[in-house]
Amino acid sequence: MNEKKLRVAKPVLVAATLATILWVSAGSLTPPAGPIASTMKDLATVEPRIPISATTTPGDATTLFRITQPGSYYLTGNITGVSGKSGIEIAASGVTLDLMGFDLLGVAGSLDGIRVTVAVTDIAVVDGSVRNWSADGVDLSGANNSRLGDLRVSANAGDGINAGTNGVVTKCAAYSNGGSGIRNLFGSITDCSARNNSGPGIYSADSCTITNCSATSNTFAGIAAAGGSTITNCKAKSNGGNGIQGGFSSTIINCVTEQNENNGIFAISDCTIRGNTCYSNRLSAGGGNGAGIHATGLANRIEGNNCTNNARGIALDATGNFITRNTCRGNTTNWDIAAGNVCLVVSATAGAAILGNSGGVAPGSTDPNANFTY
Repeated sequence: MNEKKLRVAKPVLVAATLATILWVSAGSLTPPAGPIASTMKDLATVEPRIPISATTTPGDATTLFRITQPGSYYLTGNITGVSGKSGIEIAASGVTLDLMGFDLLGVAGSLDGIRVTVAVTDIAVVDGSVRNWSADGVDLSGANNSRLGDLRVSANAGDGINAGTNGVVTKCAAYSNGGSGIRNLFGSITDCSARNNSGPGIYSADSCTITNCSATSNTFAGIAAAGGSTITNCKAKSNGGNGIQGGFSSTIINCVTEQNENNGIFAISDCTIRGNTCYSNRLSAGGGNGAGIHATGLANRIEGNNCTNNARGIALDATGNFITRNTCRGNTTNWDIAAGNVCLVVSATAGAAILGNSGGVAPGSTDPNANFTY
């Protein structure tokens, strides 16, 4: 076959082969036996949760909507309160309530935005705003082992959030509530903020962990935790009481307190207070006797903190405390340490200017446990 005929034959051969393949792979055109059924998924499969509605979660004399069975529930729109009623009541364990970004708005005379009225466990409330209710915004005080996340609570007459016992609270913001901004008994509070609340900004009972939180301009303490708690990487500013206070055997590490009306950090006994910055506490109100750090009991370890421009820098009322490697500057009284404590304070030596690779003078002591006034 010459070259011209070969060029003509190739397309013909390819077309014939393709037609054969298509004929062999094509399905039957005969419909299957029996009635034709839909292949689409039903709503329960697409959205296997329960919407909050008058049909699925009917209310009662004191609640607009009431959840009485375990399961996953969600809002389909905003909810506006009614006088004499709460918004949503959870009356069963094992409930997840997703607000889906919607708003629960209270009115005068309304009760809680979200509440539990019986002892329940394993409750989750997430992702929405709860505001202007005449009691608490979210009241899970009767619940154990709850989770609250991504909630914004504001202008409620009581607490913004009460997480109950052993709650996990994350990424919540509490503003201008009539009680505490966020309250938790045990458990943890992480990445939250509390501002302008009439009680403590953040309050916890024993053995709570509070991390990466801020508390600003609250009427009482910014962050208050009972015994055995750990408070780390938090900020407390311009609160009406202590910036941060810890109960017996608490740990307060790497926090910043500024311009609080009483002490920047307040502790009792057996606490570790390390690596904090305490600035201008009590002086913002024009004087007083607050301190950057103030401990009233014994067996505290106060280490590596920097206290500046407070009424007092570091104040210890009792004996038996260990104070090491702290620095104080510009306080009305830099050190106010009772007798019977382990503490060496040295007035640091300032050096000349340094430019280049060397220079300066020793600060006044080579003792690794020395505290310095500078």
